[in-house]
Amino acid sequence: MPGTLSPFIDSLSAVETLDDLSNEIGLLRETLEVEHLIYHSVNSTGEQYAALTYSDAWVAQYLDQDYARIDPVVQACIRRFDPVDWGDLDWTGKPQRDFWEEARSAGVGAHGVSVPIRGPSGQFALFTINHHCTEQEWARYKAAQLPQVILAAHYINQKALEIERGPDEAPHIALSPRESDSLRMLAQGLSRAQAADTLSISEHTLRVYIENARRKLGAANTTHAVARALMSGMIVA
Repeated sequence: MPGTLSPFIDSLSAVETLDDLSNEIGLLRETLEVEHLIYHSVNSTGEQYAALTYSDAWVAQYLDQDYARIDPVVQACIRRFDPVDWGDLDWTGKPQRDFWEEARSAGVGAHGVSVPIRGPSGQFALFTINHHCTEQEWARYKAAQLPQVILAAHYINQKALEIERGPDEAPHIALSPRESDSLRMLAQGLSRAQAADTLSISEHTLRVYIENARRKLGAANTTHAVARALMSGMIVA
């Protein structure tokens, strides 16, 4: 089973350039134990950055054929905020079927999940993992590792934003002890029910603490809030 994100997070903290960030993708692929990993970002001015493990030939073919027009993954992620499992998408159209056959021939794994990320000032990013495995193996992997995948997506996106525009000059943010505890429980992999039980509070009260922390941190969702709190040292998992 894939290991902890801690070594990757420690290494990521020292990254200062986009080239260095690209190198970190290889480390993360080993940590998550997947065939391929892709991070692609478009900032508010339309500039793009990508770090990925696909072959150069497949990347060139994808761009040359403008496959983003018909790629069900891209089209779904543009409209959604939650992770997108490739198996839940409609691949029945002939252009999509042909695209999928070409992707598989280029070494793209049979199963994948993509995490859409929306940042400040219109920034949009997509973080994807995919792998060659059976349906049963993929279901077990996703059930166990999807929280780490989502967390890694936000770590990478936050670092990319810092490199692009410098460290955020936000005022000091103070979380209450209960807000910090709530995020820390989630960072440790506990479900909301488990976290509430550990803290001896109701799930409703837990949601209030988490939502307050998310607003204070300016996070897009709970996972983003956990990532920001960890990266800023507000909590330690």
